[in-house]
Amino acid sequence: MEIVQFNFKDDGRIPNSYLPLIVYKSVFSGESLADAMQEKFAENNWKNAWRNGVFPYHHYHSITHEVVGVSSGNAKLHMGGEAGKVIDVQAGDVIVIPAGVGHKKVSASDDFAVIGAYPNGMNYDIMTGEEGERPRADERIAKVPIPATDPVLGAKGGINEFWKNSK
Repeated sequence: MEIVQFNFKDDGRIPNSYLPLIVYKSVFSGESLADAMQEKFAENNWKNAWRNGVFPYHHYHSITHEVVGVSSGNAKLHMGGEAGKVIDVQAGDVIVIPAGVGHKKVSASDDFAVIGAYPNGMNYDIMTGEEGERPRADERIAKVPIPATDPVLGAKGGINEFWKNSK
C-alpha cells in the first residue's frame, strides 16, 4: 500500500493544519467498495457515515477530522485551499483529512462517489473561509483531539504514527 502525506499552511482563508493530510492509494479493491470502506471505518470507530460526492467549493470542518473513501470513479481534488495542491484520486483510495484542511472537487468522472465518516461518530460543520469565521473556527480546530484509531489501519500505523508525532 502506498501512503502519501501532504502538509498545507494557513492561506489566510483556509486554516489548514500542522497535521498532514494522508492518502492511502489503492487500499481497497474488489466489488462493493462503499460497503467494505464503511465496515472498515466503523470497525476503527470512524462512524456517522454518509455517501455522496465532494462539494465543488473549498470547505473545511472545524469540529472534527474526516475520512473520505473513493468508492467508484476518479477525480481531481484540490486540497489545502487555493494555495494547496490538486491530487488525483481513484476508486480504492482513502483520504484522511485533518480538521481545518480545505478540500473541494475540481473535476470527476460521471461515476465518482465517496463515503465519508468521522472519528467517534462526531458531527461535522461546513466552513467555507468566509470573512468572520475565524478566529472562532481556529479555536474549535485546536480543541479537536487526535483519534485513538486510524480509519484504515486501526490502532497501529497511519495517524498513530503520522499525527501523534507531528507538532
